[in-house]
Amino acid sequence: MSAADTATKVEAKGYNRGLILGFTMAESMLLLVFCLLLVTGAIISNERLKASNALSEVAKVKTELEQRKRDNVELQAKLATQLSLVDKRKAEEEWRELVVGREIVEALKKQGIDAEDLDELVKSVALLLQRSLDVSDPVALQKKVDALLAAQASQDREQTLEVALEALTRRLAEKEDELSKVQQASKPHEWPPIISLSEASGYFFTSGSAELTKKFTADLSGSISTQIAENLKRYGVDIVEVIGHTDEQPLSRSGSNMDKLAIGVVSANTPIVDLVPADNAGLGLARAISVASVLRNNEALAGMTILPLSAAQLIMPGDKLTTGQSGNVESRRRIEIRIRRRDNSAVQ
Repeated sequence: MSAADTATKVEAKGYNRGLILGFTMAESMLLLVFCLLLVTGAIISNERLKASNALSEVAKVKTELEQRKRDNVELQAKLATQLSLVDKRKAEEEWRELVVGREIVEALKKQGIDAEDLDELVKSVALLLQRSLDVSDPVALQKKVDALLAAQASQDREQTLEVALEALTRRLAEKEDELSKVQQASKPHEWPPIISLSEASGYFFTSGSAELTKKFTADLSGSISTQIAENLKRYGVDIVEVIGHTDEQPLSRSGSNMDKLAIGVVSANTPIVDLVPADNAGLGLARAISVASVLRNNEALAGMTILPLSAAQLIMPGDKLTTGQSGNVESRRRIEIRIRRRDNSAVQ
């Protein structure tokens, strides 16, 4: 193969490399540019159509706006011809009132007053006008309102007092009814029982003295104190009276130390055996002091007031005054224990 043939084959192979779909590179570029020009033309044509349509819409809107302006002018002309001068003034006044009202509402809103508060204010003013109160004078109105509030408060207090009085009346009636039922259920004139401790029942002192026997002392410290305590609680009393009684046998003593030693014995500073009575009155008191001393030391009677008293030979069993009865009578030689409530009216 010659050199010329080889060059020809190389040139043909290079030419074949530049072909695209049968086109050369230059032809392909021209075809691409042509396609781009077609697309650009289509886009420009579409944009021109949109611009034309927009301009048409703008022209249409302008036409409608001009028409509405002309209609508005015609309506204003018609309104001006139909309204009289008085109507114009009235409309202007109403407009001014609306403007002023709006300004007032805005000012009230700035102060924190809303529509509900305004409604309440309007109702309050209407109520004041119904009661013939002049709302144009704030000072006088305040005084009248204060007077009305004071009158209302007084009326409310009266009503409250009436209700309270009715309640108290009902409670009083209930208490009276309860008291009546209690009185009907209780025994009439029920008094605390009298405890009588006589020698005839086995309660002895040493003859002619105030010294207690051991059995008498034991009974006083036991069952008798218990019975007294129960009666005190049941009847709500706080005074125990111990009364010494004797028979009418005279004592054969010429002197007595009762005035000197009685207080010491009551105070537990002097033994009871040191007391020397000279008569039945003294003997009855000495024996009452002896019994009271035993009772006073009993825990069941703590805090109670125990008073020793003497009836001497004057009172017989059954609370009858003697008419004169001589001799040894055991039933008359006795200790009576009575209970009662303290007389607070005599305390000073």
